Amino acid sequence: MKGIRKRGNSYFIDYYYNGRRYREAIGTNYKLAEIVLKKRQTEITEGRFLDKKKNERIKFEDFAEEFLNLHSKPNKKSWQSDEYNLRNITPFFKGRHLYEITAHDIEKFKAERSKSVKPATVNRDLATIKTMFNKAVEWGKLEESPVKPVKFLREPGGRLRYLEKEEIQKLLSNSSERIRPILTLAIFTGMRRGEIMGLKWHDIDFQRGIIYLLDTKNGAKREVFMNELVKKAVIKVRKHPESPYIFCNKDGKPYHDIRKSFFTALKSSGIINFRFHDLRHTFASQLVMSGVDINTVRELLGHKDIRMTLRYSHLSQDHKRRAVDILGRQMGTNWAHEVVSKESEKIDISQLLEDITVM
Repeated sequence: MKGIRKRGNSYFIDYYYNGRRYREAIGTNYKLAEIVLKKRQTEITEGRFLDKKKNERIKFEDFAEEFLNLHSKPNKKSWQSDEYNLRNITPFFKGRHLYEITAHDIEKFKAERSKSVKPATVNRDLATIKTMFNKAVEWGKLEESPVKPVKFLREPGGRLRYLEKEEIQKLLSNSSERIRPILTLAIFTGMRRGEIMGLKWHDIDFQRGIIYLLDTKNGAKREVFMNELVKKAVIKVRKHPESPYIFCNKDGKPYHDIRKSFFTALKSSGIINFRFHDLRHTFASQLVMSGVDINTVRELLGHKDIRMTLRYSHLSQDHKRRAVDILGRQMGTNWAHEVVSKESEKIDISQLLEDITVM
């Protein structure tokens, strides 16, 4: 019968209402599938059809857990971010069924959340909600996502923050033995937090000084080169007898969260407004300020598009000042030095500027 499909041992019925497709799993009985399909068609014809998905009565917090287990954890290296975001999101929607939540409810959440956190944080929460509801639609739990009409907040320009050399020394000096090698890797290799936390001993070739990353954010394999400082930091890490992970707890599982230790080190160092990812900014910026060309920096960061690398190539004020001083020293042996050093003569500034323009 048209509208009945079989997958494995189970029968599914398909029908449309108001241009939307509905699918229901019936079971192993074909005759029952025929009866239910005819019933749905009759309900639609007589205007008695009700959205059966509302009868599932799935609560937000229950689906949030399902979303983490079926989508985030299997598919995302940074699944902890979804878990963290949902800790802040769930209390607002807890106890409500998915089908009850509207765009207006999400707008209220956005407004309430904006009172205590920055726009970027609100947008990360909204992105998690959006993905979660999209999965609810994809998995047949909802007909349409309520997040569609909700707009994200406008964010200020890209955040530019990195450490100067003196700050790097302070941070490493004030960090605990537990996280010092992790920070060293981040600062001197540019690796992402997830890449560092997932490192295993067999990923490292100490003889050649290379870390092999087989599972990166963009899916490409990458070789990360270690300097002597990084080698020594990793070698000092005590190896767990039963775990392949370099950075792990007593139970052998990789570190889940180092926020507390990291913020303690920042506070002790007098460093404010700084995130772990800014250590990657630090790596790239220090490379550029040391004269490394931008394409080499791109390769070291593992970027496919050089435009991504340009975000990290910001120079410090001291570096810019040194550049201007170099120009001054180079020009100082020529006419500029002679003009400026004539203390006994009155200098016509407008004429000087005119002469410079001509030259």
